[in-house]
Amino acid sequence: MNKAKAVKPNILFILTDDQRFDTIHALGNPEIQSPNLDRLVANGTAFTHAHIPCGTSGAVCMPSRAMIHSGRTLFHLQKEGQSIPPEHTMLGEHLQTAGYRTFGTGKWHNGTASFARSFQDGGAIFFGGMWDHWNVPICDYDPTGTYANEINVIQNPQAGNKIMRVHCDRYMPGRHSTELISDEAIRFLAGNSSNQPFFLYAAFMAPHDPRSMPERFKAMYDPDKIRLPENVMAEHPFTYGVRDIRDEVLAPYPRDPAEIRRHIAEYYAMITHLDDEIGRILKALERTGKMDETIVVLAGDNGLALGQHGLMGKQNCYEHSVRVPLIFSGFGIPRGCRCDQYAYLLDIFPTLCDLIDVPCPASVEGRSLLPVMQTQQAIRKTLYFAYTDLIRAVKDDRYKLIEYTGQIRMTQLFDLLHDPQEQKDLAENAEYTATITRLRQEMSGFSKQWDDRQHPMGKAFWDRCEI
Repeated sequence: MNKAKAVKPNILFILTDDQRFDTIHALGNPEIQSPNLDRLVANGTAFTHAHIPCGTSGAVCMPSRAMIHSGRTLFHLQKEGQSIPPEHTMLGEHLQTAGYRTFGTGKWHNGTASFARSFQDGGAIFFGGMWDHWNVPICDYDPTGTYANEINVIQNPQAGNKIMRVHCDRYMPGRHSTELISDEAIRFLAGNSSNQPFFLYAAFMAPHDPRSMPERFKAMYDPDKIRLPENVMAEHPFTYGVRDIRDEVLAPYPRDPAEIRRHIAEYYAMITHLDDEIGRILKALERTGKMDETIVVLAGDNGLALGQHGLMGKQNCYEHSVRVPLIFSGFGIPRGCRCDQYAYLLDIFPTLCDLIDVPCPASVEGRSLLPVMQTQQAIRKTLYFAYTDLIRAVKDDRYKLIEYTGQIRMTQLFDLLHDPQEQKDLAENAEYTATITRLRQEMSGFSKQWDDRQHPMGKAFWDRCEI
């Protein structure tokens, strides 16, 4: 970092929705086309083992995004991760105190009050979790922070035809959400003539279902030619409490391989469309002449199963659902670097503070990833995961232990070194008794450190789980 620079670097933060870790061509997926994400990888540092701690809600993205913007751990949020308490300093809020102009566009799933704290300006804001990509109810920026315009609507069929009350100033029929959000980001860049450093946050709704995209991107992927992961199953080996939730009924039981190939093809098509629009934003940034003065962050808010382990959603602690893309690129970032050290998305906040040379707020619990970028020094050796009151998991540099309670009491142990797709459960093998005991001790320690046992969901889990 060149601390002699008179003006701090700009920050462009791009967040995608339901994009899992293995969906970037440059990071090992030969089937997907992602030239602009590949460019970010080439010009920066990719964290190949970035994670979320899973979530306290079936809508895993709510707590995930709250953790990103607050730097807080999972059980130190509020209302299952939907809102962020005023005493928890938010990323955009903190950047304002450091002299940044803050602008937000796209999906915001953590309430209007926290958006108002984070951003001084914005546009094409969607206050919700998912919607028809071609008919998004959006809000213009409200300087009062109230976003008082609300309407009752019937949500799309894939969300269960629920009557919902949404913040909405207007609809944009016929314009895809990905293009709507990128247009707004480009408008900001084109109209920003100030020398004040900016924080531009563009939060996309893709590749979340309902998976729809312009036809030219869909035509790029033939479902019949899609390779199925080895761990695709007809059904999950046991029922643990998510079989009939919204995400899981997007494909019928038993999972049909042809149907799973179609879902994956459409998922890839949405990501390629997203990549194309990210390319438009990067070109707009280049036109401003500020590309070399900008840190670009690209992350996904959670992963997705899409047939792996017989699951469709992200309400689990398998690798496909808790691992996400995380790329830092541009000013002050080592180029062409791959880091396989463990990270959480809640580490982004303190990392950005380090990169722009400002103190980190006391409320932030994440750890800066700058030492990892600079020296490959690991900052985390063990990770903790939790899904509602149903699952807890922990993994070290080789093994992952998953404990289930609720509808079933089950233990799984996987050797991630030799079984990265988590197909061979070792929990009943007597050779691994000591490993399970050790990891259970790690899990118990995390539960106390993160105040899991004080949270209603954690208390319910641990009351049922006698380990």
